[in-house]
Amino acid sequence: MGRTRDDDSGSLFPDPAPGAGPRSPREPLPDAPLADRIRPRTLDEILGQDEILGPGRPLRKAIEQDQLRSLILWGPPGSGKTTLAHVIRRTTKAHFEAMSAVLSGVKDVREVLRAAEVRRRREGRRTIVLIDEIHRFNKAQQDALLSHVESGDIVLIGATTENPSFEVNAALLSRSRMVVLRPLAEEELLRILSQALEDEERGLGTSKAQVETDALRFLARTSDGDARTALNVLELAVTTATPDGEGRRSVDLESVQQAFARKALLYDRAGEEHFNVISALHKSIRNSDADAGLYWLARMLEAGEDPLYVARRLVRFASEDVGLADPQALVVAMAAQQAVHFIGLPEGALALAELVVYLAAAPKSNALYVAYGEAAKDALETRAEPVPLWIRNAPTGLMKDLGYGRGYRYAHDEAEGVAGMDCLPQALRHRRYYRPTDRGGEEDTAARLEAARLVRERKKARAKKGEE
Repeated sequence: MGRTRDDDSGSLFPDPAPGAGPRSPREPLPDAPLADRIRPRTLDEILGQDEILGPGRPLRKAIEQDQLRSLILWGPPGSGKTTLAHVIRRTTKAHFEAMSAVLSGVKDVREVLRAAEVRRRREGRRTIVLIDEIHRFNKAQQDALLSHVESGDIVLIGATTENPSFEVNAALLSRSRMVVLRPLAEEELLRILSQALEDEERGLGTSKAQVETDALRFLARTSDGDARTALNVLELAVTTATPDGEGRRSVDLESVQQAFARKALLYDRAGEEHFNVISALHKSIRNSDADAGLYWLARMLEAGEDPLYVARRLVRFASEDVGLADPQALVVAMAAQQAVHFIGLPEGALALAELVVYLAAAPKSNALYVAYGEAAKDALETRAEPVPLWIRNAPTGLMKDLGYGRGYRYAHDEAEGVAGMDCLPQALRHRRYYRPTDRGGEEDTAARLEAARLVRERKKARAKKGEE
């Protein structure tokens, strides 16, 4: 079920029927989408991946010499993963199977693997297995591939848009070569679009389309490096344009914008891009870059991120990266969280935008973050020292008899509001966790804490000499 074949025999890229002669690669039907019709057929036709497929590159040589080993192709949508597999299929003499991880189950995988093992034993012929969206295979399905990859019964090509280090078993990764495909650049997309407009055999050449340069540039810029998206939008804009008396179709910028509709942002609320973008937001604000912060905030919200998740992260930022350099930052952050919770989106986006700008402009200090981390480390890794007797509570007579609370000095009764007591356990008496910076309001906080420390030290010294 998971392997779709034109001939019902189980592959995305079918072999001929027995006795039909040499395999002829499947050609797209005339009414197939433009992105499929114009797909490159040779390595030389592939644009934008010269780092891995340029002349003399190891992967290109392996494909040309038909000596391919298992690969994991990782890249964003439209970067050429399926196209590369398509070219390999046309080039190799090996048997080629293609499966979709969305549709295939363990039974489908086992059938392909069993046939590959038999083929290798009887014919000495390798089998290349393409698994599209391999990240959707669970651990059991990926484990089923492992021994056959290791024995050489199959050469695996796994294609994925998700970070393989998160989604592909480590054992399978270690037996495969990772190939990273980058998003196509604007100029590369422009070349692809221009070729599609000129190609009369597979492209839009017969439509006599005249597309304005600024419309093509808009499409190349807003497609986020995704050739499939750019070609699909171009095809829609051209085919829906009204021909003039001579059959020419004129496409301007407005027509392309209408065909493009609303941009689908590259974002996955549970995947790597989610963590990449929230990291960019956090680090932009930390660097006091309000413009970058607003951009990354918009990237998240417009892609459908939960605004309360963003609010939680910004509340954390207010304590972690601003802290007492601006004590109001946490107040503003909580107000923004309440506003988003109260009114939701889209109106709540402005509350988060206000918070992003406020936090970017605020003086920064991670002194609280560092202080708590050091205190937590001591709490977890040192002996649990007893609380000094003089700051223990003494609600019963027995506790008072044992010395609980003896020697306690009530700070409000002291002239400076500070008593000469040590409040840390004896073993940690000289530890300094909170070390304020001189940025923003933390400078005043530092001065007040230092003044209190000096009063304590002076009073302790006098008490030691018997003056108090």
